[in-house]
Amino acid sequence: MGRKKSGLELYLHIPFCIKKCDYCDFLSGPSTRTGQESYIYALLREIKAVSAVEKRSVDTVFIGGGTPSVPECDVMEKLLQGLQENFHFSPNAEITIEANPGTLTSEKLALYRKYGINRISIGLQSPKDEELEVLGRIHNYRQFLESYQMARAAGFSNINVDMMFAIPGQSYEGWIENLRTVAELGPEHISAYSLIVEEGTPFSKRELELPDEDTEYRMYEDVAKVLGEYDYHQYEISNYAKENRECRHNEGYWQRKDYLGLGLGAASLIGNERFTNTTDMQEYLENSGVPERIRKDREVLTEKDEMAEFMFLGLRMTEGVSKAEFQEYFGNAVEKIYGEVLEKYKRQRMLAEKENRIFLTRAGIHVSNVVMADFLL
Repeated sequence: MGRKKSGLELYLHIPFCIKKCDYCDFLSGPSTRTGQESYIYALLREIKAVSAVEKRSVDTVFIGGGTPSVPECDVMEKLLQGLQENFHFSPNAEITIEANPGTLTSEKLALYRKYGINRISIGLQSPKDEELEVLGRIHNYRQFLESYQMARAAGFSNINVDMMFAIPGQSYEGWIENLRTVAELGPEHISAYSLIVEEGTPFSKRELELPDEDTEYRMYEDVAKVLGEYDYHQYEISNYAKENRECRHNEGYWQRKDYLGLGLGAASLIGNERFTNTTDMQEYLENSGVPERIRKDREVLTEKDEMAEFMFLGLRMTEGVSKAEFQEYFGNAVEKIYGEVLEKYKRQRMLAEKENRIFLTRAGIHVSNVVMADFLL
């Protein structure tokens, strides 16, 4: 079995929000200060226990949620201190925190900078207040602009803005206008996702006036073109970056680097083993100091599983997968394993090949889920 790239990635889950958005099915919800403190202490116990075993240098950290910018400075400082004391970071580690407008203060931003956080991802979704209201977001566009400018003033030179399209009532023109509004602010990175109505969310119980399929197709198709005018390039299905500003943490997922998820419900991939922490808060709080007790759904990946993941995760990136890397990892030519699938999609012009790499074409990206499913052996 092939070797992986050596560094380690960390994901920390902070499950707190002011209020859950109407489309959200993430593991998160409102909390009290006491609840936050006991959770952060539990997370610190897990960090200590895990770092005693995991001695590798950490290349990237992603603090996600929920809304990691909800906890107050003193609570958050304990966590960031614990991270620094227990892990060894590589000199140019990328450390990202997610934040929502309306929860950021200059004190919080200064604290993040003090502890080496050098990338911030702000959840905007839309610059139109009426669309934010439809989504059940707690902030307005003015608050986003304040947060964005505060982050710049605090010294953040690597900012991502999350945007959403195919929002109820949104027109094609409205979406393109949103994109331009944000691109003109010049964040280093933009993530653009279409709204997916997940079962069990308030959205799934409503009659929503969603854009039709053709409109949604055009909305997606033209993101790359419009953002291209502002010097962003698409490097993954939903992600666009200025030069050298790709999110290294996410690239690590798609390249199947080892990552360790810490906190409630966080997923990990170490070597060829996958597992997920318990989603039961009580169980987590009581057992986080003994990671073995909170790890669920352990799965040892077979070589077939690993090949499939190599292909369908790698194909999320616009540069696609390297035939040479496949050969090096698995001791087999990719054609030998996937010859038929590759031929089928090249014939349909969904896949293309250039300079020894296989990648999805524009047409392929639209049906990427169908194409990728075919790589499951």
